[in-house]
Amino acid sequence: MVSLKEKLIDWKNRLKDRHMFSIIIVLFSIIVILGLIIYKKQREYRQASENSYNLAFYEVVDYIQNVEVYLAKSLITNSPESSTESLANVWRESNLAMSYLAQLPINSNELENTSKFLNQVSEYSYSLYRKNLKEEELTKDDMNNLKNLHEYSVELENVLNQLSADINNGRISWGELEKKGTVAFAKQVSNISQDSFSNMEQTFHEYSGLIYDGAFSEHITRVEKVGLTGENIDEETAKNIALKLFETNAKEIASLGKSEGDITSYNFNLTFEDDSIATVSISEKGGHVIYMERNRDVSAEVISQEEADKKAKEYLKAKGFDNMKETYYLKQSGIVTINYAYVQDDVIMYPDLIKVKVALDNGEILGIETTGYLNSHTKRNIEEPKVTKEEAKQSLNKDLNIESEELAIIPTEWRTEVLCWEFEGNIEGLDFIVYVNAETGKEEDILIITNTPNGTLTH
Repeated sequence: MVSLKEKLIDWKNRLKDRHMFSIIIVLFSIIVILGLIIYKKQREYRQASENSYNLAFYEVVDYIQNVEVYLAKSLITNSPESSTESLANVWRESNLAMSYLAQLPINSNELENTSKFLNQVSEYSYSLYRKNLKEEELTKDDMNNLKNLHEYSVELENVLNQLSADINNGRISWGELEKKGTVAFAKQVSNISQDSFSNMEQTFHEYSGLIYDGAFSEHITRVEKVGLTGENIDEETAKNIALKLFETNAKEIASLGKSEGDITSYNFNLTFEDDSIATVSISEKGGHVIYMERNRDVSAEVISQEEADKKAKEYLKAKGFDNMKETYYLKQSGIVTINYAYVQDDVIMYPDLIKVKVALDNGEILGIETTGYLNSHTKRNIEEPKVTKEEAKQSLNKDLNIESEELAIIPTEWRTEVLCWEFEGNIEGLDFIVYVNAETGKEEDILIITNTPNGTLTH
């Protein structure tokens, strides 16, 4: 009996005789290549889908954060103009959040409640917005409803941040959710997220009876750089200025050339004995430091926030920046970044901003950024306020608990400056700052303050 092996050899020989063996090999290769191409395309498609869903989710989170901030501002303001603006922003941001939420591949009860909430916020804020336009005063019930919506928005924001952590940890696959929906959602999210969503759903039912955006840092650029004074310098002079910025000597300095940006500058890289590297930018006009950052690791936090602030002020004074007052700070990876504003005649000049980074292990200055100061710093002619402090306070919401009050100059969206009374305080657990125009008595701006273990932020 002919063995199987002999049959295969005979078949192979006959294929060779008929020139078919090479054809089969070619066909097989084509099939394999096509298979690999299809597999690669499918992987690329799945990755593109995953990226698209992630983008949509993070847009939802951002817009809900904005909704929370604008709802908070609508609770604090006592100005019809500011109230109208805040409510219009709530309406816009909630609608944008809904449009991105609709792009996510799941119809769970949790996200359905999020959609319902956003819909209610949108409709209710729009109704109050229309009420303001008609110059009708908001009632106590209106304010209570806004308060309830704000409380829920805070809870929703916290839950979505936890869900964001699940996504970052790889627990959630949008592809699986697209196929299996709610069941996959329940399996993939962490117990923390499940508990948070459960509590959120409970809270949502309580509100379901309703009918129905460092401060001033975005205004640091201007055409005329009034703080950029002095004569033009050459690169060698700029190099010497860069070297003097540090407490320790650099073992090497390399030129990165001259840049023609918002402020023309000479740029350098400095290398130190510990192999850490610093980048420095020095203005051609006047030789001012625009930017400096050293990237060394900080392994321990030894000095306090107060000591870091003292070190930063000493550094600023030594570099020619006098009368600077600390405003906000943020602590990350053993480094604290402190925002400073210039003070003239006891008036805070918020356009004149400088940021300083301090290492919390030894108080070394690891960074400085002076763009706001160089753009705006000049001696102002500060006129006497036409509106007194007490008159300005009369325009505020009567429920606000005011803790401090002083004069400040703030930038406007039209790149101008305005003298204001600055009132800092709290209401219903919210910390805030309200700015009242010292000439007209109108509310100019509201900032919501977030105090965290790592710093003080504003929105």
